[in-house]
Amino acid sequence: MRSRVKLSMVLGAAALALTGVSVTPAAGADVSVQAYSCDITTVRVGDGFQYRAGYYNGVTVQPSTTSVSAAGKEAQCILKHKGFSPGTVDGVFGSNSQTAAKKFQARVNVLCQKEVLDVDGKIGPATWPYLRELFVCGNDHN
Repeated sequence: MRSRVKLSMVLGAAALALTGVSVTPAAGADVSVQAYSCDITTVRVGDGFQYRAGYYNGVTVQPSTTSVSAAGKEAQCILKHKGFSPGTVDGVFGSNSQTAAKKFQARVNVLCQKEVLDVDGKIGPATWPYLRELFVCGNDHN
């Protein structure tokens, strides 16, 4: 009986594959998420220092909110290092990461004593340099 059930499952999966139908987990199903490690280093750049996690070295790419990206992993790692929890470091810049980014952007504005960043939760060309900097507006990042 067991072998018949297994055979039915294998044949059913093969039939779906041949027809191009994909099976996705039901809403609320346990879907495992890849968690990435964060090994933050400081790198001398010009007259200052920048944080790097080793996933992305630029300052222009905005992390994706729907798929894993190197910029997403990099931003999540640095946010986490600076004390702004993005949730699981999975490379997808979802709602937890955006909330952490908003808190970081608001903190930068306080440290700089003026609004230098839009508090929009997006890590783009305006926010990356502040995120990477060891000191923001002459102040410690925290």
